[in-house]
Amino acid sequence: MSEPSKPVLITGATGFVGSRLADALHAAGVPVRCGSRRPQRAASARPALDWVPFDLEDGDSINSALRGTRAAIYLVHLMADGEGYAERERQAAATFAALAAANGLERIIYLGGVAPQGPPSEHLQSRLDTGRILRDGPVPTLELRAGMIIGDGSESWKICRDLAARLPFMLLPKWLRSRSAPVAIDDVITALMASVTLPMIESTIYDLPGPEVLTAEQILVRAARLRGMEPRTLALPLVSPQLSSYWLKLVSGADFMVAQELVHGLVHDLLPSHPSLWDALPGVQPLGFDEAVRLATAAEGPRPLQIRVLEGLARRLSRSAR
Repeated sequence: MSEPSKPVLITGATGFVGSRLADALHAAGVPVRCGSRRPQRAASARPALDWVPFDLEDGDSINSALRGTRAAIYLVHLMADGEGYAERERQAAATFAALAAANGLERIIYLGGVAPQGPPSEHLQSRLDTGRILRDGPVPTLELRAGMIIGDGSESWKICRDLAARLPFMLLPKWLRSRSAPVAIDDVITALMASVTLPMIESTIYDLPGPEVLTAEQILVRAARLRGMEPRTLALPLVSPQLSSYWLKLVSGADFMVAQELVHGLVHDLLPSHPSLWDALPGVQPLGFDEAVRLATAAEGPRPLQIRVLEGLARRLSRSAR
């Protein structure tokens, strides 16, 4: 990858995707500017990167971060900030699009979510709205739409991973029949890196699917088997998404809002409906589900003793029940 004269701004550069992307672009010789709410803390941990203040709701920090850049990769959202986040995300996207134009950016790259085949959850609607606002702005925007990203640090994958590792008996609500095409984090990074130089004239959407279409039930069962589990399953079609959210939080310890949004987002299929980016990158072969899970598992840090005991017990119970 040739080195451009101006840096690429990565918003959310300390996050699950942004941290990996920043390291990958830096290693490839691409000048990067990393935006963070806490740039001093980030710089102390990763001093090789250029860190600047960036707050999605602070126009001055956005303008300063964009100044002198050629492109921006938009990875931030506000769901974790609680109620009212969707409207704030829409306002932030409009501000960002206007300031990107004022600073003469060549392109914006936005990692969004797949459009469901039915009414979207609040979170998915917000992701779609953000993409639309950026694409409608003056700067050409490449929107990449991904479903579940499989990798250590992904909130949605963490919930699935915990369910797969801790449930010798799985109760299967109706929403687990929904289908999606989960994608490996390594492939997402490859796609984002390629998007920096991918030829484009106007705003466009590409889907970013993994190579397999799976139901949520298949994702859980296959992930469990890759960890040595043999879970028993029982269909419970009448369990509501809201009740399922509490169940997910209980088993995984996930943030309740994240669990709730995950469940409501899986009420409908999340399948590709736009051209696939992989068709524009013919030399890239996305990782299969099993390999993506193995890589995510290998990247996990040391587990607390009580968690290892719990998961070991669940594994033995699942085998003895067969």
